[in-house]
Amino acid sequence: MAPTAQVVIENSEIFEAHEGGKLSVELKSPLDTQRALSIAYTPGVAQVSRAIAGDATLAKRYTWANRLVAVISDGTAVLGLGDIGPAASLPVMEGKSALFKTFGGLDSIPIVLDTKDTDEIVETIIRLRPTFGAVNLEDISAPRCFEIERRVIEALDCPVMHDDQHGTAIVVLAALLGASKALERDMRALKIVISGAGAAGIACANILLAAGVGDITVLDSKGIVGVGRDDLNEFKAELATRTNPRGLTGGLAEALAGADVFMGVSAGLVPEELIATMAPGGIVFAMSNPDPEIHPDLARKYAAVVATGRSDFPNQINNVLAFPGVFRGALDAGARRITEKMKVAAAEAIFSVVGDDLSVDYIVPSALDPRVGPAVAAAVAAASEDSVG
Repeated sequence: MAPTAQVVIENSEIFEAHEGGKLSVELKSPLDTQRALSIAYTPGVAQVSRAIAGDATLAKRYTWANRLVAVISDGTAVLGLGDIGPAASLPVMEGKSALFKTFGGLDSIPIVLDTKDTDEIVETIIRLRPTFGAVNLEDISAPRCFEIERRVIEALDCPVMHDDQHGTAIVVLAALLGASKALERDMRALKIVISGAGAAGIACANILLAAGVGDITVLDSKGIVGVGRDDLNEFKAELATRTNPRGLTGGLAEALAGADVFMGVSAGLVPEELIATMAPGGIVFAMSNPDPEIHPDLARKYAAVVATGRSDFPNQINNVLAFPGVFRGALDAGARRITEKMKVAAAEAIFSVVGDDLSVDYIVPSALDPRVGPAVAAAVAAASEDSVG
């Protein structure tokens, strides 16, 4: 089990690490002779271009596009910083590309778009399709992110995933599998409360439903998402038809009373006294960064398992456990879509890495565990049989 420690990083160290950006392009072989230059560029490259012009499928073999992930954002929902714009979001997208390379062995290109117009974003991605083999949508605000992802998936013949939704959901399911097993509970019988009905909250609800959980209550800033409300957007309204089976109304107090699991993805604080009303031996995932919805030390007074999104507490729920392996597996399999079945398989693979080390303070592996990426990739590829084009 990985030890936890408070890590303090000086500002100067952070800025020095980012100076000039975090990425570079490396050659697969050196261009140190005239012959090498003639093969890599003119005149040799013309033969390859002519071949691809005659048979477009050859691009998969003779360019990097088939294995290249485009990391695309408009900078409207970056980390906990909100709408900071494309330029300020680029360091985050560069970091995402660095993670793809380190944990998935995949090349990727960060692309930030200077528009918030849904039609323009979708059209731009479609126009760029010959350049890449998969699309990682990132830090796009809700509810726009749902439509953008849906339309891009429909338009393209390659894997597309909005990581803020599905990466989070995959790791949440993995963590819940671990917590349930550690507590010897039936995950499907748990009463789960999700605070936040944005991108991550809705995706978490969807994957938990797909995994067989039957009692999920979701809240937005106005209270419990239910069929009786007339102020819900189309995405929340649809979710209301599949959640809140007990027909609860009200707010967090009503939702948490007797609940087994609290999942926070909304950045809103949760009073200690409400966590105290949960069922004994509960599970708390306080995932907002940098400040969890409730401090882990307070949550542990009432919950048997506590997880956060931070690295300085046990049980870090971190998307890097999911997305590199998910995209690697989808590309390895030649999948045209990343399906719910593939996402569930990814979560199960993450949980499987924990193995015999499972405990209430170790329900998911470390984000740095080198076994995770390959395990997820293999599971996703195996689950993608129906998605292969």
